Amino acid sequence: MGVLERAFKVHERGSTYIREVRGGLATFFTMAYILVLNPIILSGPKDKFGHVLSHTQLVTSTAVVAGVMTLIMGIGGNLPLAIAAGLGLNGVVAFTLAPTMSWPDAMGLVVLEGLGICLLVVTGLRQKIMDAIPLALKKAIGVGIGLFVAFIGLVDAGFVGKGDGTPVTLGTGGTLKGWPMFVFCIGVLLTLCLLVRKVPGGLLISIVGTTVLAIVVNKIAKVPDAAWGTIAPKVPHGVVAHPDFGLLGKFSLFGGFHHAGVMTAIVFVFTLILADFFDAMGTIIGISGEAGLLDDDGRLPNIGRVLFIDGLAASAGGAGSASSNTCFVESAAGVGEGARTGLANIVTGGLLFLAAFLTPVLTIVPSQAAAPALVAVGFLMMTQAKDINWDDWEIAVPAFLTIALMPFTYSITNGIGAGFILFCVLKVVLGKAREVNWLMWIVGVFFVVYFALDPIKQALGIE
Repeated sequence: MGVLERAFKVHERGSTYIREVRGGLATFFTMAYILVLNPIILSGPKDKFGHVLSHTQLVTSTAVVAGVMTLIMGIGGNLPLAIAAGLGLNGVVAFTLAPTMSWPDAMGLVVLEGLGICLLVVTGLRQKIMDAIPLALKKAIGVGIGLFVAFIGLVDAGFVGKGDGTPVTLGTGGTLKGWPMFVFCIGVLLTLCLLVRKVPGGLLISIVGTTVLAIVVNKIAKVPDAAWGTIAPKVPHGVVAHPDFGLLGKFSLFGGFHHAGVMTAIVFVFTLILADFFDAMGTIIGISGEAGLLDDDGRLPNIGRVLFIDGLAASAGGAGSASSNTCFVESAAGVGEGARTGLANIVTGGLLFLAAFLTPVLTIVPSQAAAPALVAVGFLMMTQAKDINWDDWEIAVPAFLTIALMPFTYSITNGIGAGFILFCVLKVVLGKAREVNWLMWIVGVFFVVYFALDPIKQALGIE
């Protein structure tokens, strides 16, 4: 215990070993879906030459890369920030990059993206950008992520769906249907009751309890697997799976420049860097703020190592053909359970790595059982809104846009970008342009390019 305390400073951060273990378990169960979803996304599309990636090999690479990088973040960064293949980023790789080049070429560009982020860290530019963000906007990022996390939970569970004539609606067609929805509703009630009563381990108890309920309901009612989504709750027939490491190391660093063209490859890398950079930045700020690890200026001590590990994770994802890996917003579930150090990551990372060998056992939690924890975490992160001065409109309006666009566009990056641009514009309108840090101006310009990327690509003749 003395060694663990020196390494992770568990008690110094006001935590306990039990909380760290519970937090690590809660994070794993809320993010385990990525072990199913990432292989589905990447194994579907064909590359330029008609090749597809093996689903079995993708399961292994997804689990191994996520497990190893989560362990490295825990040991090197000492933060309860799990790492795995980034949703959204894997969609860009699968549906934008791969059709213009081979899969190894696409993964090579992901490696370059990670190296680019590492370069920004080494030069100190990434940390300076984070330090240049006004404190109120940092708080807004945390609140926006909270709403985003809650929305992810509601959508993944099927409680919110696409409406007939409306962007979203309640359940399917405006009504709640099916046994999986019953399980989710019971899970939400259980989770929030445990949260309000401040029961130790409440989130983890709700995940385990709701999973047991789901297995029983599924067995008795004989619910079709498709009704549960990506994971159906069943008692596994076996324990050990046979991992296939065939995709590890299958990347071509500069092949994309040859097959897609230099300008196209540069635009792709730029898009990946910008999305990954600010997605991870928002997650790090939001989760660390909820854990109470930021100082009075909203800065995270020793953040350099954390940012470098995140950039390294992006490259590792490309090298393992698992797509760009980044800090996972579902880590908020572990923080909500009390995790404050990297010790929680040792638990999460160990389970992720073991999932490559024990997939039948570790992937039985359906989204309807994990999502209630995300809804509860959304509430916990929403409480940071009280620290924003809503009477000061020149900061409150950009903060509002940052918060609103994260769930409404299903993207942390979009919310941050819109808030940054509006912050700079309002300062100009109010004659206070000199108050804006010069790095905020540069980032604002980059975000203008990011949002205008489609017309820019059309002007350059890039499809």
